[in-house]
Amino acid sequence: MLTNVKAGPYTIKGVSLGGIYTSLYVQELDAMLDVGMAPRQFASARNLFISHGHADHIGAIGTLMGIRGLHRTPAPRVFVPAAIADDIKSVLEALAKMQRYDMHIELVPMEPGDEQHLKGNIFVRAFRTHHPVPSLGYQFVRKTQKLKSEFAAVPGVEIARRKAAGEDMFYAHESLELAYATDTLLRVIDTHPSLLQTRVLIMECSFLDEKKDLASSRAGCHVHLDEVLERAAEFHNEALVMMHFSQLYEPSMVREILARRCPPDLLARIVPFLPQGDVWTV
Repeated sequence: MLTNVKAGPYTIKGVSLGGIYTSLYVQELDAMLDVGMAPRQFASARNLFISHGHADHIGAIGTLMGIRGLHRTPAPRVFVPAAIADDIKSVLEALAKMQRYDMHIELVPMEPGDEQHLKGNIFVRAFRTHHPVPSLGYQFVRKTQKLKSEFAAVPGVEIARRKAAGEDMFYAHESLELAYATDTLLRVIDTHPSLLQTRVLIMECSFLDEKKDLASSRAGCHVHLDEVLERAAEFHNEALVMMHFSQLYEPSMVREILARRCPPDLLARIVPFLPQGDVWTV
């Protein structure tokens, strides 16, 4: 059974277990985040965001495309680190040859800082993460036009008239809605500090205590709870979705460690991405 959590205004479904599989779906954004597993109910997602090329994050892309082909679902947009775009294309071409049906995708290579329009007033911006292979995180931004304060008292009809005449009465406003940062050193919050102000931050926290020391965690380019706690006051997110926990921990252990170690203000905003029971999903 898939894990299902609510974080701010967003519903996040899927599975995540460090080194085994990570595959999340944010239904309000129609965004699938990595594809270490391909749940059937995710197969119609319009947008797929690949963080990096390790198997637990991309290994089920062939299965996903097979399900889509079976249901004749249109080609998805697949956002990937530019450095691995050709490799993904080659993998899908080889699979298509073996399967004898098309596995066409709308491939969108991304570099840190690149931005693409998703739908309506929602855009996605890529940022650098810190892992031994080419990797990216993704930040979802809502862009709106807001009336400048000096025009606040102007009647609506007059605003419309002056706007039609070309008068500059509005400014661009960005709302940092949701960000996804996985398989990375915590240094990502220094190289992309707006993560700390994003409404919902989905972030890996693979290791939680002395079962894996901080130096070993950093050697593998993963986040350890020790370093999150050192900087707890810097996280201003409405919700911090912690995921990608190591299989060193059972779900109940994760809950107990977080409850015991985290300060109340941070704990109140942490949403652990865990199955309801004490057994990892599959």
